[in-house]
Amino acid sequence: MLTALRMNCIKPSATLAMSAKAKEMKAAGRRVLDLSVGEPDFPTPSHVKEAAKAALDADFTRYTAVPGIPELRAAIAGYFKRFWDVTAPPEATMATNGGKQALYNLLMAYMNPGDEALIPAPYWVSYPDMVRLAGAEPVAVPTTAHSGFKVTVEALEKARTPKTTLLILNSPSNPTGCHHTQAELDAIAAWAFSRDVFILSDEIYDQLVYEPAKPASMAGWWAKRPEMVGIANGLAKSFSMTGWRLGYCLAHPDLIKAMAKLQGQSTSNVCSFVQKAAVAALTGPYDAVDAMRRAFVRRRDLALRIIKTWDRAVCPTPQGAFYLFPDLSGYFTPDAPDSTALCAKIMDKTGVVTVPGAAFGDDACLRLSYATDDASLEQALTLMGRVLMG
Repeated sequence: MLTALRMNCIKPSATLAMSAKAKEMKAAGRRVLDLSVGEPDFPTPSHVKEAAKAALDADFTRYTAVPGIPELRAAIAGYFKRFWDVTAPPEATMATNGGKQALYNLLMAYMNPGDEALIPAPYWVSYPDMVRLAGAEPVAVPTTAHSGFKVTVEALEKARTPKTTLLILNSPSNPTGCHHTQAELDAIAAWAFSRDVFILSDEIYDQLVYEPAKPASMAGWWAKRPEMVGIANGLAKSFSMTGWRLGYCLAHPDLIKAMAKLQGQSTSNVCSFVQKAAVAALTGPYDAVDAMRRAFVRRRDLALRIIKTWDRAVCPTPQGAFYLFPDLSGYFTPDAPDSTALCAKIMDKTGVVTVPGAAFGDDACLRLSYATDDASLEQALTLMGRVLMG
């Protein structure tokens, strides 16, 4: 059967594909140690679940306004005040079906066919395909493990063309865990505005920043130049709410209206009782978030101690998120000459599931998630090391 031509420009999600492969292996009775999934292994905080239950008991199950119920839009605005001291009107916010839809809506509402979007690489797998679906062209801006995977103004300027209209930033980053300081973000913002380049800042991991690094955001720049900055975020990572599908966006009210128009013709509102749970998450205690952050630091350090014994690996210390992105090209062999083949070799020999760096724009690396329990993480990395070092 023939499908639309636009489907030829996108690929299936590599991370979801590897997760599906892990499930298949488990169903076949194989032992699986899954380091592929970008999903916290902690329960959703109790007060959030209680808010959803209360909404259900109150029969809060009808359609809502597409951009979200008023108290949720106010809570989203309140989040930016609480953490970044930025005052935003509720009409500059909207709720989306996951952070992914916030990104997609904004790209579709802002970009035109023929535009170019700069995307620092390694990048989250969906960015380039979302840009292509908007009729625009993704332009990768390479970084390296030796530089901590941080993009510079000089690299952005080198990649810029007269067609460049947008820059996608993701800090802390999936897949690398790299995190830009506020000063670095400020320098990038100054460059972008001087070149009339809109910044789409994906801050889904903003609560998962590890000392001595400090949280940083484009929120302050949104307050100064709301027509030039959009911030996508969500509750999936910080509140362990991946399946709840609750994302949100801060942008200029005119852009929010355009995004809401698009969402109104695609998915309409976010699940009504989930919106009530989101209010509880954004306005309530962050004890569970703090506990997850401490656990992720411990797991990161455990993983790094093992990876440092791999003599040909290069792995910067992640300052946020819950991923490691080691350069393992020193272990490529004729039977495993790239990241995809090396992932397959490790999976076949050990049952350890990872994601090839090629999916993220860097074929030298593998993405490893440490969003799993300490014992499984240690076992998985120990088995990987045996394969790598023969």
